[in-house]
Amino acid sequence: MDVLQALLLGIIQGLTEFLPVSSSGHLEIGHVLLGVKGHNNLLFAVVVHGATVLSTLVVFREDIFSLFKGLFAFRWNEETKYISLLLLSALPISILGLLFRVQIESLFVENLVFVGSMLLVTASLLAFTYFAKSREKKLDWVDAVLIGIAQAMAVMPGISRSGATIATGLMLGKKKGDMARFSFLMVLIPIIGANVIDLLSGEVGSGESIGILPLAVGFVAAFVSGLLACKWMIKIVKKGKLIYFAAYCLIIGLIAIFAG
Repeated sequence: MDVLQALLLGIIQGLTEFLPVSSSGHLEIGHVLLGVKGHNNLLFAVVVHGATVLSTLVVFREDIFSLFKGLFAFRWNEETKYISLLLLSALPISILGLLFRVQIESLFVENLVFVGSMLLVTASLLAFTYFAKSREKKLDWVDAVLIGIAQAMAVMPGISRSGATIATGLMLGKKKGDMARFSFLMVLIPIIGANVIDLLSGEVGSGESIGILPLAVGFVAAFVSGLLACKWMIKIVKKGKLIYFAAYCLIIGLIAIFAG
């Protein structure tokens, strides 16, 4: 992987991690177009995912500080409940990832038809939010499980994690701003967990070697683009403009299917 490829893939990762267009799907398309073997670059994937985690921490630093402050009060309060909801939402993807990760990944490596089909699923989910009406309901335990299941669906490249979770929350009648916040905070647990597992597995760096410069460029590109995309996405969700991303996913999905 050269510096230009790292720059482009870093930007794609940062933007699509938060925008509801599927980061895994776009990265798979990017790997094919740039001639990069994605399965041989686990180290790069860990680095750019770490960059998007950092951008999330920066954007939601005040919320995260408030949650930990409430947690270390060592009593049941709104912050403790919210953290419990985040942990509960992470269970479906954690179970799926631990038990079937290898099998799932083997199904769709460089399979543009599959990626395109899943992008059509994302387009459908986002289109449904156009008709969703907020009932101003707070998140509860059932909501956390259902939104967590939606997140687990996003192991399929082409199904957007943020799109699936936000769309599910909106269709459950949750407030737009609350769902944007919950969606971006809930991803921290599975991404950090997956990165730790990858690092402990010993597989990182076992494929094609990647230089320090491409890794650094990819990290910075993913962090900066992720920072901008995260802030932008919060505004988009509050304004209810997800229908435009539905149209985008529909177009890109069809292109991927015909190109495959």
